[in-house]
Amino acid sequence: MKKLITNVAVYADGKVSEGKNILIDGKRIVSFPGHPEKIEDAEQIDGAGMLALPGLVNTHTHVAMTLFRSYADDLALMDWLQNMIWPAEAHLDDDIVYWGSTLAFAEMIRGGTTAFCDMYMFMDSCAKAAEAAGIRGNIARGLAGVTPNGMKSLEENVELFRKWNNACDGRIRVMLGPHAPYTCPPDYLKKVRDTAEKYSIPIHIHLSETKGEVDTCREKFGVTPIALMDQIGLFDCPTLAAHCVHVTDEDIEIMAKKHVCVAHNPGSNLKLASGIAPVPKMQKAGITVGLGTDGASSNNKLDMFAEMRLAALIHKAATLDPFAVKADDALRMGTKDGAKCLGYDDLGELKEGYLADLILVDRSEWHWKPRFNSISLAVYAGNSMDVDTVMVNGELLMRHKELLTIDTEKLNYEVERVTKKLYAFKHEN
Repeated sequence: MKKLITNVAVYADGKVSEGKNILIDGKRIVSFPGHPEKIEDAEQIDGAGMLALPGLVNTHTHVAMTLFRSYADDLALMDWLQNMIWPAEAHLDDDIVYWGSTLAFAEMIRGGTTAFCDMYMFMDSCAKAAEAAGIRGNIARGLAGVTPNGMKSLEENVELFRKWNNACDGRIRVMLGPHAPYTCPPDYLKKVRDTAEKYSIPIHIHLSETKGEVDTCREKFGVTPIALMDQIGLFDCPTLAAHCVHVTDEDIEIMAKKHVCVAHNPGSNLKLASGIAPVPKMQKAGITVGLGTDGASSNNKLDMFAEMRLAALIHKAATLDPFAVKADDALRMGTKDGAKCLGYDDLGELKEGYLADLILVDRSEWHWKPRFNSISLAVYAGNSMDVDTVMVNGELLMRHKELLTIDTEKLNYEVERVTKKLYAFKHEN
């Protein structure tokens, strides 16, 4: 059925136009009609007082890790992983991951995120949760070559690709998910590369997240993680690199040449004290940089409005340049550039022919006044609680702040149940 959003402010091409109409037919935006009264057989959605934005794109997540939120905080990355998270992850199963993922999707939709890019375990359950929630996502089975089941995990990732790639009317895509160079030795990464080339599967990997990671890689292999991936040939496949905090000018040159996209996670990088990525320098080199939240356990909240604000603010401070990342730059990173990171060329903008993933943001609260510049307000003042309506592929997932695809009462019950199940190991013996 057609949908017509009327009298709404539309963000497109770096500016906001008031009093516009958006016609959606099926899963795509078809036009911006000037005379909506002439449109027949369309469900009308009143956009008065609202700002229409492309759905926000979260380019790096571990969605089921919502169940580790507040479990282990104020630790350095490797201490946090090795001593807290990895031992707890040994107790995950399909049931736990399904409901942990659903919890994340409820939070994402509530905050205006319409697409995500995930790397984790039990990804069949994550895909099923995404299918039920109606959200768009790229998924990858997390791979660790140092574990005994490294090759089995790679086979599972291929099976995930066969089963889910382009499923759910194109909403689900599959990538390969080698975790990082410190968990995936070069010989294993070469197998990942060969598999990616054989099946034409993009790659999602953590790179150069901490100074310690880079120093260790230099000691073992004589080069940075970025240079090592280039030597291995991983970048000959479409690659999304998460973090890229500690990168050299030579690293940036490699990534630009090989068209590597970067998932920038400012909140997680700050909380784990990993550092501040040189985003303006990467963008100047022509690298596409999207925004991610990382796992809720490393960032506490899957809030893309917060990430856009951080992206604008911290890079101004880091560079002492007020123009380093402007409001529109941050909004583009959270929408259009994020969509590019996920491999789309028809997503992340409100344009004719583009996929109808969009959100309506309520501008009635005091922090939206006075309204000199709605783009500035969206980034510097707006927040996830302002989101009123969410649409993916032309289907409504939330209307007037009510989730339409997730039973919140059941979700609350199931999250309590699987949380007790997950942490039962703490009470053993």
